[in-house]
Amino acid sequence: MSQTETMQNKVAGYLTGAVLATAWYGSTAALLTGLPAQTVPLAGAIVISALTPAFFLRRRKKFAGQQPIVSPAQQLRLLKTHTMVNLVDTNNLLIEVNDLLLDATGYSREELIGKPVSMLYADASAPLADEIRDLLRQGKGWQGQTPLRSRDGTTCITQTTIMPLFDENGAWIGSISARTDITKTTQLLAERDTALTLHELRDDIWIVDEASETIDYMNRAAKRRFGWSDDSYAGTTLTQMAENHECSAIYEACLSLKKSGDSFRRVNIAVGERTFEISINWLHRGTLRSRFLIMLNDLTDRVAQEQQQADFISMVSHELRSPLTSIKGSMGLLLSKAAGELTPKAEGLLEIAHRNADRLVLIINDILDMEKISSGHMDFEIKEADLSEMVREALRANATAHQRFGLNIKCNGIDTPNMVETDANRIIQVLTNLMSNAAKFSKPGGTVEITVNKVNGGLMVSVRDEGVGISVSDHHKIFQRFADMSNSDRAVKGGTGLGLSICKVIVEGLGGTIDFESREGYGSTFTFTLPGKLRHGGTDIDAPILRNVG
Repeated sequence: MSQTETMQNKVAGYLTGAVLATAWYGSTAALLTGLPAQTVPLAGAIVISALTPAFFLRRRKKFAGQQPIVSPAQQLRLLKTHTMVNLVDTNNLLIEVNDLLLDATGYSREELIGKPVSMLYADASAPLADEIRDLLRQGKGWQGQTPLRSRDGTTCITQTTIMPLFDENGAWIGSISARTDITKTTQLLAERDTALTLHELRDDIWIVDEASETIDYMNRAAKRRFGWSDDSYAGTTLTQMAENHECSAIYEACLSLKKSGDSFRRVNIAVGERTFEISINWLHRGTLRSRFLIMLNDLTDRVAQEQQQADFISMVSHELRSPLTSIKGSMGLLLSKAAGELTPKAEGLLEIAHRNADRLVLIINDILDMEKISSGHMDFEIKEADLSEMVREALRANATAHQRFGLNIKCNGIDTPNMVETDANRIIQVLTNLMSNAAKFSKPGGTVEITVNKVNGGLMVSVRDEGVGISVSDHHKIFQRFADMSNSDRAVKGGTGLGLSICKVIVEGLGGTIDFESREGYGSTFTFTLPGKLRHGGTDIDAPILRNVG
């Protein structure tokens, strides 16, 4: 047998081994589960790919004296009809590709021949390509998985065997690669692993066919919740779940998602006596594989724990507010000289204590307000009141802060009454908060301007300062709870980070809107509006909200 025939036999043997190993790996990996699925496919593929070339060569030698029934060239041609094959020269340029590789990648032969083989690989595979090239130069082959990049940008996963090629003098002249598409097998393995992971999750998982609205899959936690130990849920529809298992809220959430065209929705609902956070993902929308992935996170214990914490905080805050109010009142009387003259040092210390008592009362009030908001118990007492007077009352409440910072206060539009039906105490709370923030973040000697305007049948109030402003990166969180701006310096300025979020709830609860404009280094303007007609408790108030007086 000549050296050329021997080399052809070796190549044919390696290619045969690659095909057999790939077939073994794909079939066993798809059929087996558990530990065997992790060991048997890989071990078998290694053994087959290692023994087949030797067996192939030994068989060729046994019949070397006889006329071969199928020549090595014919065997190679046969393999090329079942396997993607390409030849590469020493410069890593493609010199031959078969039709199967062209079909898999979408390229034409003219687009590939003479081009670097790297065009078939994703950028992340560059280190692997260098490693394979070094092995080929040493006369060694390589086996493993390689991703092939198609002309349209998609990727297919191939089980690949690459062998070096030598001329009759033993000089390296390039390499030959045999590849089998295992993309579907890889996807099956990934789906199986995903299913095993979903099965073990503590949260309930449903997979629902979007077209038929039938449940295709439930994990162990979901089946246990409804007392199912097997696949008896198969074919159950969302309608049946709504009618028989108190899951109408889930069904309605899916219908709402389809109607809106969104891809994701998260809602809190009650199923029986339990409270759940429901996350619904609409997967493969608009295709035959369209599915709803529904995850139920049981919040019952967490909600109960949070309620206990909220009750405790509310109780402590209520218990603290009464004595603090008394302490603050007593210090106020002392500062007003009701008990006689104070030494300058004593008066200074008392003023510090009075300011800190004020701060504690505000913090406690904020905490109590947030508790009311969280529990949905923030009620409003709607009466006709003068918004101009509310502004003056808020100015009086902030007078000490304005004096301390030496601010210039300008008021526009409050010379005449601006009557509105609203909750006056809550609006004073909003105004006080906005003015307090303006004072805290203004430069000493700066100007704070409060303006009341009639707009669109309603009233608009703006509070403008010339302070540090708000960074653009912080704009999105300005009305969030406990929001801490990058330049707020809360440790020095004070505050809980709750004030603006409470203002937003109050204004919107009274049917208005609140917004702001700010430029870092130049100040901020906070604006809120009250509507011309207030909707309260779902009923329109028939009396006009605004009146022009005198």
